[in-house]
Amino acid sequence: MKQQTRLHQLIQRLREHECRITPQRVAILQALLDAKGHPSVEEIYEQVRQAFPMTSLATVYKTVALLKEMGEILELEFEPEGNRYDVHHPEPHPHLICTRCGRIFDGQAIPLDTLRTAMAVLPRFAVSGYRLDIYGLCPECQHNSLD
Repeated sequence: MKQQTRLHQLIQRLREHECRITPQRVAILQALLDAKGHPSVEEIYEQVRQAFPMTSLATVYKTVALLKEMGEILELEFEPEGNRYDVHHPEPHPHLICTRCGRIFDGQAIPLDTLRTAMAVLPRFAVSGYRLDIYGLCPECQHNSLD
């Protein structure tokens, strides 16, 4: 999905929830869409502050929390590093995480529907969500370890 299309989709969803569409909120959405990878709230905040220095960190947290509540952003919890976010693919999907540089890659090509369905048949277990993280070294870190 193109960035402009996704931006308009997010703005429309916020309007449906009767949220004000302020320039700061649009800048937060744009920062999420522009991010390479999976940004933290602090990274989003730093980008938005460049254009809107009076924007508070709380405004970014509130907007991200609202998007999460609406199902428009996927939150990836990492302790102690902090949470990261995926606005491009808000549905649960696997992630490949580099243990050296910390970058997160989407594992979209790995189908998980069969696993989710299989887990749902466990007695008295209602699946409400899932997360699959695969850890290792990204190609760049593998290359650098050879030097």
